[in-house]
Parts: sequence; structure tokens; C-alpha cells
Amino acid sequence: MENINLKCAVVDDSSLQRMSIVKLVNDHPNLTLVGEFSNAIETKNGLLELAVDLIFLDVEMPILSGFDLLDDLRTKPQIIFITGKTQYAFKAFNYEAVDYIHKPVTRERFQKAVVKALGFHKYKADTNSSDDDRFIFVKSNLKKRKVILGNLKYIEALGDYVKFVTNTDAFVVLATMKSFEKELPNNSFLRIHKSYIVNLDRVERYNSREVEIDGEKIPLSRHKKVVLADALAAIQ
Repeated sequence: MENINLKCAVVDDSSLQRMSIVKLVNDHPNLTLVGEFSNAIETKNGLLELAVDLIFLDVEMPILSGFDLLDDLRTKPQIIFITGKTQYAFKAFNYEAVDYIHKPVTRERFQKAVVKALGFHKYKADTNSSDDDRFIFVKSNLKKRKVILGNLKYIEALGDYVKFVTNTDAFVVLATMKSFEKELPNNSFLRIHKSYIVNLDRVERYNSREVEIDGEKIPLSRHKKVVLADALAAIQ
């Protein structure tokens, strides 16, 4: 896994604990530290501007817990929980955590957790190598319809319905944007507005107000411009 490099954030309200994990991250050849935060609110705001593959996350923090943070995130990086309590382990794996490390963290235990994260990252990259091969099924007119993700331009919210616009046609399904936001691969699709999710590979140009896909202009929320720019840069 020599060629894999994971961008990491460390989240812990204890400055000493945070420093120790930061050192372990900085010493690992496959990890790059891009942010460290002392609470969930800082983290949520920071992740709006950072591309992060892996978070080393404490559970018990002031105001919002680590679990509260994950509930609020639109897209979830890989998570390795690091906490002094063992009672959260079962709940942690309900959040599909890569690992759950009990404090104090040893270098050996840290290395084992990172190996799991690197393996998962490689597996995901291998299985999601091409949007042209990936697809989802959606229910339209009482039937399951296969949608090739490479052909999907964007999704638009229409009240209780969602409109899919593809290379060849457009159709409506009874569903929520949130359900598809979770199902679509976050490295290829981004919610740029409360009513729109776009295929990043299909974006031709954009400004502070809108993006353009095949000549169609789609509104862009002001606070999503930076997120969009980062996402587009990541796929180039």
C-alpha cells in the first residue's frame, strides 16, 4: 500500500491526547494531517473546506459528541474512534467505524487500525474505479429502474419527489434527496443546493451562483462554492 495516502483529521477535546495522535499521524508514511480540532462544531465547520479521508475521533466532547458530529455530516470519511470508554464500542460499529481504540493509544495499536483503514480505502478504490460501470436501482412507476451513474447528470428535488436527469431522458421517483445523497458515491456526486445533486464529472463550468451541465444552468448555494471547487479539484 505504498502509493496510498490518506488525508486525516484528529478530533479530541484533550490537547494532550490530540497532540499524541497528531504525532502518530505525522510519523506514519501513509497519512497526512490536514486538520486538528478540539470539538465537534469546529470539526463540522472545518470539514466544509477540507477533503478528509480518515478521522481519528473522540466520543465524549463538550456540547456535541463524536456520534452527534457523524449524524450531522453529509458525507462521512472513514472513522477510527479513540476514547477512554469501552461502553461505546457497539454503537461505534453501528456507524461503520474502521476501528475502536481505547486510550491510552500505543503505537502498535494505532498501526493496526491504520492498516485496516488503508485496506478499506484500497478496496473501495478498486471496486469504484469507474462511474461507467456503477449503477443504482430506483423505483419508478412501480418498477425498479437501473440508472448508470456515468449517465446521470443531476438530481432535482420536487417536493415529495426527486427528478433524475440522464443522458437520454428524465423521470421522477417518489423519494427524498437525503436518501440518494447517502447512496451516491461522494467522490463523484455533490449536493450543491438544497434542491440539486450534480455529477461532478459532468460539470462544464461554474461561478458563484450556478454550475453548467450540457448547457443547463443549475443554481449553486453560496456556501457550497468552496466545497464544489475542492471536490472538482480532487477528481482532476
